[in-house]
Amino acid sequence: MVLRATEKKLIQSLKDSSDWKLVIGASKVFESGWIPTEVQHFNLLLPDTWNKYIPDNSVSAFLAEHVWEHLTYEEGLTAAKTCHRYLKPGGYLRIAIPDGFHSDPAYINIVKPGGTGWGADDHKLLYNYRLLTTLLENAGFREVKLLEYFDEQGQFHFNEWKKEDGMVHRSKRYDERNVDGKLNYTSIIVDAVK
Repeated sequence: MVLRATEKKLIQSLKDSSDWKLVIGASKVFESGWIPTEVQHFNLLLPDTWNKYIPDNSVSAFLAEHVWEHLTYEEGLTAAKTCHRYLKPGGYLRIAIPDGFHSDPAYINIVKPGGTGWGADDHKLLYNYRLLTTLLENAGFREVKLLEYFDEQGQFHFNEWKKEDGMVHRSKRYDERNVDGKLNYTSIIVDAVK
């Protein structure tokens, strides 16, 4: 019964908007103007099921905050190809995931597969910016814009981004754990453009 009500709400949200911006795995966390989705309706690994709700080349933007680390590399590639298929030309996929090059060993221990953090028991892969960029390029994206990430030397890089284009809570500016100028919790954040 709850699933049916959720599906009805999703369908109505899609009807009410002509500019589709979808949050993948929203877990009821989303900003105004964005449509929340869950795996029951938008399974990244079953792209043909999406046609029940949306046609190919129809979505302006996808946001996936801390979703890809729950997929194997092969599943992540399938998921990226799924998003690419449904994006409009020029549309983008914003991904935020734990950063394997983060300079703090305590952070790595929290987010690594099997780590001590919430949900880490289901993490399949700890990405770094190079691995994620390669995956997205292999999925067909023409450009991958790095917004936040640590490099191999533990240096943090930040390129300005707007929360209206996809709010990432686990980020330099918006994670409450980042205090006194110390980056305790960040993500690799990228925009992959079709």
